[in-house]
Amino acid sequence: MHIAIVGGGHGCYAAAADLAEQGNKVSLWRRDASALNAVAQSGLIALTDYNGTRDVKIFRATSEIGAAVRDADLIVVATPAYSQVDIATAMAPHLSDGQVVFLPPGTFGSYVMAQEVRRRGNKARVAYAETGTLPYLARKRGESGVSITTRATRLPTGVFPAAETANALSVIARAYPVVEPVEDALSAALMNAGPIIHPPLILMNAGPLEGFPKWDIHNEGTQPLVRRVMDALDGERIALREALGYGAPHFPIADHYTSDRWMYGNAHDKLVDSGDWREHIDLLTHRYMREDVAYGLAFLVSVASWAEVDAPVAKSLLSIASAVCHENLAMGPRTFGALGLNRLDHAAMRDLLMEGAAP
Repeated sequence: MHIAIVGGGHGCYAAAADLAEQGNKVSLWRRDASALNAVAQSGLIALTDYNGTRDVKIFRATSEIGAAVRDADLIVVATPAYSQVDIATAMAPHLSDGQVVFLPPGTFGSYVMAQEVRRRGNKARVAYAETGTLPYLARKRGESGVSITTRATRLPTGVFPAAETANALSVIARAYPVVEPVEDALSAALMNAGPIIHPPLILMNAGPLEGFPKWDIHNEGTQPLVRRVMDALDGERIALREALGYGAPHFPIADHYTSDRWMYGNAHDKLVDSGDWREHIDLLTHRYMREDVAYGLAFLVSVASWAEVDAPVAKSLLSIASAVCHENLAMGPRTFGALGLNRLDHAAMRDLLMEGAAP
């Protein structure tokens, strides 16, 4: 299968190496040509996992997005939510009927990217899918290497429009057999783990994050009282899913810490033992704030407000983050208000999610 990987982060390099090693024809696009140069010249990504380190050959590494996505069966956009509109704009001239765009995770980016591509004049029948996490816990190693700590064992995935679910998931499953269907793109967006895990971890560890050069929020930063706040926040997410009629499994975040039923199986200990997440986190600029709070948590709060479901912990964390950043994150670009969706009633929302027509 021809797969395009769009982006230059940890998850993108992991996907490129992993999927190429499985025998797929993989094209890797990265906007920054100089940063991509090492892979472009050698055609190799050094992949490290439990099987050791080896070089994996990919078909193409390019900074020209059309060359990457044109004729690809599956397009994996493993990038932060704040890059999705720009990427949709760049891809719009090159997408064609039958392609599947997969966002792991999406933060409702499946809807956003579909609308942007359509706004740019492309009427092709493209399915957009999203899931609750990256398929990998991974960290890049230099300019052309990536280390995969573990791979996802379950990927709950929704499709926009939902009418394309069967076809889209059949394509994605050829790359990621662990995908599991959920009702629609909003259901999948409310599986996103980042806005549940990271806001309590960074905000309740703000002191050590500013006071020490490096700090592991997943190791000494994950204390019982932090976990209690995280579980309360996750309880609000699950209550919102249930109020919207979405069924179990809801992938409660407690399973990530206590069982092998979560998306990565029993992975928390592997994450901590790797040491890869002992790092410097700038609270004003880091992805955990700019994606998981400013996009993900703000989205969650806006959906709860639209559905008239109480979410006091989510609202409180968002307010604290807004004070930290000196800006009102509740008015961010990924809220239902900003997307023009807060005026829809529940029936209209169901129709939109199923058929994909603009509101």
